[in-house]
Parts: sequence; structure tokens; C-alpha cells
Amino acid sequence: MQTKDKIAAAVRQAVTEAMNDGALNFSDALPDVALEVPPKKEFGDFATNFAMQSAKIFRTSPRKIAEEIRSRINSDMFERVEIAGAGFMNFYLRGDVICRQLKKIFDAGKDFGQLPCKNNVTIQIEYVSANPTGLLHVGHGRGAAAGSAIVNIMRAAGYNVESEYYINDAGNQMDKLAASVNARYLELLGQEVTFPEDGYRGVDIVETTRRIIERFGDRYLTTPEDERLKILGKLAYADKLCELQDDLENFGVHFDVWFSEKTLHPDNINAVIAQLREQGHIYEQDGALWLASTKFGDDKDRVVIRANGEATYLAADIAYHKNKFDRGFGQLINIWGADHHGYIARVKAAMTMLGYDASKLKILLLQMVSLYRGGELVKMSKRTGNAISLRELMEEVGTDAARYFFLMRSTDSQLDFDLDLAKSQSNDNPVYYIQYAHARICSIFRQANEAGLAIDGEPNFALMTSEAEIDLINKIFAYPDEIEKSAAEFAPQRIARYVYDLATTFSAFYRDCRILGVEEDLARARLALLKITRHTIANALGLLGVSAPERM
Repeated sequence: MQTKDKIAAAVRQAVTEAMNDGALNFSDALPDVALEVPPKKEFGDFATNFAMQSAKIFRTSPRKIAEEIRSRINSDMFERVEIAGAGFMNFYLRGDVICRQLKKIFDAGKDFGQLPCKNNVTIQIEYVSANPTGLLHVGHGRGAAAGSAIVNIMRAAGYNVESEYYINDAGNQMDKLAASVNARYLELLGQEVTFPEDGYRGVDIVETTRRIIERFGDRYLTTPEDERLKILGKLAYADKLCELQDDLENFGVHFDVWFSEKTLHPDNINAVIAQLREQGHIYEQDGALWLASTKFGDDKDRVVIRANGEATYLAADIAYHKNKFDRGFGQLINIWGADHHGYIARVKAAMTMLGYDASKLKILLLQMVSLYRGGELVKMSKRTGNAISLRELMEEVGTDAARYFFLMRSTDSQLDFDLDLAKSQSNDNPVYYIQYAHARICSIFRQANEAGLAIDGEPNFALMTSEAEIDLINKIFAYPDEIEKSAAEFAPQRIARYVYDLATTFSAFYRDCRILGVEEDLARARLALLKITRHTIANALGLLGVSAPERM
């Protein structure tokens, strides 16, 4: 049991005793005892607002509740328990308790921050899911960084998570891809051709076509057009999917499952439409089939089968989400672009119609990214004249900076990405600042090794009593709680902010606390604390998909 859990248990025990004594009376379920590490040591090692949260339940003042609890806390963990303000409870741990906790963290090594398994329920997280018809752009990059970081954080928090990419490889966009590559194929082989009006005109389509010609030459030049479209469509799809997977791999994004939309056509879609129709949730109008989604919270009914018999994107999405629920996931998390906001109600409506618990489907909306260079908004790629691709962004600022900058802000807020700052090697660049802190700790260990100083036996953590030492210890103590909260809130920005604050706290320690040239036992204790700090920085950066270099 972690120290935080022991404190919460002591508070709950005191509350129970106060209720048994008649000092506190309640008529409802009690809130959880939420504990946090205060920002300053003067407010204790841990604090809780439980008394304030339970005031309505006990129908008495938070201060009186806090006093009743404090008077009944019976634990040798605490040096003292203080009540602050309207009813905050601040807990000051005894020195030996802090030392024991540090010893556990030190012994955990690189595993510090890996929390116990929550349950056997598997959570599926689906993200990016861009059409395999062009290069990923920076908006996809933000979704890729957020999705992969959330997967990492939830796994660290003890959740069983499976990540999935939904390949939109069916429908009109694939026909447009085939037609676009066919036109470029003929054009590059010297034929006169009229490019499709709604075709894909990006430079990447030309590059895909060139790669096809490098492999197969003019083999398909005399092939009947219908057959050539099918062949080139398949070759182009394979090439674009490979490009997409390579870019994601280079961006540190790995999926457990790649799910093809084609597997839903036509049988799965027809089956789910037939089921909804049988249940009375689909009606026919103007030759099309409509989902009666307004009865379940949508603003209007939606077409699922067009008058020409083609399934809409919504029909495929209904079949896809039914497939997800049928695979037995305990929760579904989708990360969508903000422009899909209106899509949420209709998909949830369909799931409710099919008898699933729509509350188990969580949609995270991703706001737009604006790139700035020299203080000016950057709208177009210099190379292609189109939207800037994730590949170009990685080439300009690097994967680490791109991922960290994408993760600094909540996904539901607009992100202004400063390209110049992301490339700078200065303390103003947050990812450089954090990585430099890690590299500096590694440098300290190299210097200690050269001086013959090593961590022998069990460090005497009790020797560290200065403000800078205690601040760093408390910041490390907060790490598991940050993982827990970040996972619960799907908020990787919490970890990005935490590791920056940890680097800042380390910098103050480095300024005030010498390692070499002090009493040997104190030097070893400080080295042990730095080893914990190094592991914590590397661990937190790893959750964000950012590297922790040993030299810079």
C-alpha cells in the first residue's frame, strides 16, 4: 500500500469513529478521500479537502469536520496534522516515513510509476484513422501524439489498453485515389490525359505513381482502363498505407490492431441495417434509408443507405462500433477532429438503438493546430503548396519537439505551435530544458564515477533536510498521482507539465546542493535521489513518447 493510500485509510477510519461516536452524522455516500502533494512544503507532505467536500453530507462546517477527524487520527506516520483555511487538512509525515517511501522508490528503479493492474477490462483507444490517400498532416500529428501518449499513460496507470487504427479503405475516396494515380500514370508515360476534376493533386500522388512505374514500368499502359484502375488502385493503396505506417513509426506511434473498413462491406453493414430496420429505427424516404436518430438525441435523422443503394459513412461507422462492442471491450475511446463534433450524437444514438451502453463510448475532440514561424502564421508547405505534412514537421523540428509541443496543451484547446521555439536549444524551449536536465544528471553520475563515488549499500535519506532536497523529494512523490489523474482525465498535458516542473525543481536542487566535495554519506544520499529523479524524468518523457538523452 502506498503512503497516500495509508493516509486515506487513516482519514476514513477517523471518519468512521466520529460517526460511531455521534460527532458526525450523514445520510448519503461519502466522497473519496482525495490527497495531493501541496506545491509548498509549508503546507505539508500531503493535503486533502475531504472536509470541504463532505460538508453538505454531514451538514456542518468543514472546519468542524476536519477537527473531528484530526482528533481521532491514530497513526505513527505523522509528525503532525494541521487544519488550514476553511477546512483543508495538511499532513506532515515523520522523517522515517519519508525515508521508507524514498527507499521503496529507489528499489523500484526504472519501474517507479508503474501502478498496479486496475481490472481485467480491456479499453480500446482508436485514433488518427486518416484516409490512406495522402500524407498525414500536422492535425493528424497532434492526434497521433495524444493518442499514443494516452495509451502509454493508461497502461502505466494499470489499465489494460488496446490501440487501433481504422483504415478508411472503402468508398469514394479509394475510387478517387485510383483515378488520380491512373491519370498520373498515363501522364508520366507520355500520354495526354484529362486529370479528374475531383482527383487528388498532391505531389505525393505523383511520387506514389513514380514508385509504381519504377516497379512495373509501362506494363499496364495497354491494359483496359477498368482493369487498369483496379490494379493501380490496389498498388496505390498499398503504397499510401506503407507511407502512412512509416510516418507513424518514425513518430513513435505503434498500433496493436489495424482494422480495415473493407471488411465491413457489404455483409456487416447490411446486417446491422437489417437489425435496426427490424427494430423500427430505420425508415424509407425518397428511395433512401434513414436512421431515426432524433429520438435518441440527434438534431436530425440521418441517411444510412443512399437512394442508389450505397452505404454512407455513418452506416459503416455504425457497423464498426457494433463490431467494437461485440469484441468485448469494457470502454471505447475515440479521438476525433473537432469537425466531427456533430457525429457524436448520431453514433451514440445508433449504439443505444442496438442495445449497447453508449456511455461506454467516450469521444475526445481534437482542436486545430496553427503553425507559426517568425511570428507569422504558416499555412502552406513550401514544397507542395498544400497543408504542411507531419513528415515535414518532423524534418524541421524533430520528433521529440513535435510530440512534446503537441502534448503541452489539452486536446480540447487550440494549439499555437511556435516552430522557431521548438527548434531552439535554449531554456525557453521546454522539451530541450527537460532533456538537458536529464543529460545533466547523467553527467553528474559520470563525474561521481570518475571521483570514485558510488551508491554503496542503503542510502541514508534522513541526511537530506534542506528545502531544495525536500522540494525535489515531494515532487517525485507526486508522480504516481499525476499518472493516475492523467489517465482518469485522458490528459497527457498533465505529464508534460509535471516533468517540466520536475526539471525546474531539479535545477534548484542542482544550484543549492553539491554532490562532490561534501560528506560522503550525504553525497551518496543525494546521488540516490538524483538516480530516482533521472528515472522519473526518463519515465515521464517515455510516456509522452519523447527520448531522454544522456548527453547534449
